[in-house]
Amino acid sequence: MVNVYRFAAVRPAPGEASSIAAVPYDVVTAEEARTIIKANPESFLTVSRSDAELPDIPPDDNRVYERARDNFQAYLENGRLKKDGRPAMYVYRILQENDTFIGLCCCLDTEDYRSNRIRRHELTRYDKEEDRTRHIDAIKAHDGPVVLLYRDHDLLFSFIESQISEKKIPDAEVHTSHGGTHQIFEITDPVALDTIEHRFQDIENLYIADGHHRAKAAINLVDRIRDSGLPAEGEISRFMGVLFAHNRVKIHGYSRLLADIGTFDTETFLNGLTEYFKVTPYGDVDGNGYNIQPRIACPEKYHVMHLYLQKKWYECTRLIDPAASLLEVLDVAVLQELVFKKMFGITDPRGDARLQYLGGARPVADLERLVDNGTYRLAFAMQPVRVGTVLSIADAGGVMPPKSTWFEPKLLSGLVIHSFS
Repeated sequence: MVNVYRFAAVRPAPGEASSIAAVPYDVVTAEEARTIIKANPESFLTVSRSDAELPDIPPDDNRVYERARDNFQAYLENGRLKKDGRPAMYVYRILQENDTFIGLCCCLDTEDYRSNRIRRHELTRYDKEEDRTRHIDAIKAHDGPVVLLYRDHDLLFSFIESQISEKKIPDAEVHTSHGGTHQIFEITDPVALDTIEHRFQDIENLYIADGHHRAKAAINLVDRIRDSGLPAEGEISRFMGVLFAHNRVKIHGYSRLLADIGTFDTETFLNGLTEYFKVTPYGDVDGNGYNIQPRIACPEKYHVMHLYLQKKWYECTRLIDPAASLLEVLDVAVLQELVFKKMFGITDPRGDARLQYLGGARPVADLERLVDNGTYRLAFAMQPVRVGTVLSIADAGGVMPPKSTWFEPKLLSGLVIHSFS
């Protein structure tokens, strides 16, 4: 049984959504965010990535969070963002290439997170937890939705979809540079809202697909308020999520980049890698693609990943141990244990600055560029994990390595905001 709640969202005023809506804070670097803000000063990245406006100070400086607060308040004061007059829920629809994704935007209970009714499958990184905790505390709002999955029961997805079947014009619509369309539809009918809340009582668990740091930050803030002796009830004890049926999303791989290979050079590293993997030159790849297709026969029997080093791609394969656990079967777990830990001494993938990640919806050419320009020494492009595997690991209480999955769709920031001030 999970609890879902209606809430009065803060949303762009009519005609403002296209200029305000922004990509999620964690899919762009500060430099990329700065470029976007320069082209569009009204972008919500001025709130979600306020560090981009202050390049000469550390990103964890108090002034960064004060800047986010001030920018958010400016949106409210000039009327470009407005709070709805009554609690509601919202259908978030994304039209992307040949896909349509439909999610329910609502509030969730932090106690459901604590009791594991909201389940996690990845570890979070301490620095990103702290950043988002300070961010939401500063602006007194959850400005980035957590994406969660539910196993569809009793045609729940169909009922949510039916709420917009007769609505031809969305409350907000944004067209992205990649050709996607993001739409928001408000649900205010009390009977429909009651029905949704009741039907989710029959859903045993929700599963965080994207936004582990945002969810944990919401819990952290509640803990800090209570530790200070103050109550943390009502809206502040909830966080915003968008819920999708588990069989109606997509997963991409999540690439790894290494800034430092220590005492290894190219030859000694490749030789060391052959102790654990069969390493085969791959040749050219499609730089515009999001995944690299395995060339080995029967790839389902192997751990498969692709290494980019010194302007060359290699396919690295290793037979899957039939006795391996759900976690040990994961390619990212094998890479962490055999390469990052044994070869480079990276025992904390959550906090080691040498190891960074690039989401799977970025083209392979981005990996090549980051290595070729010297920002990183090498990259591993990973294969996607099946959705069912992710849910099974979460049900078993397992925790995947950080940044193991890149879920689609990715939601825009600034279209729906949960304010608790």
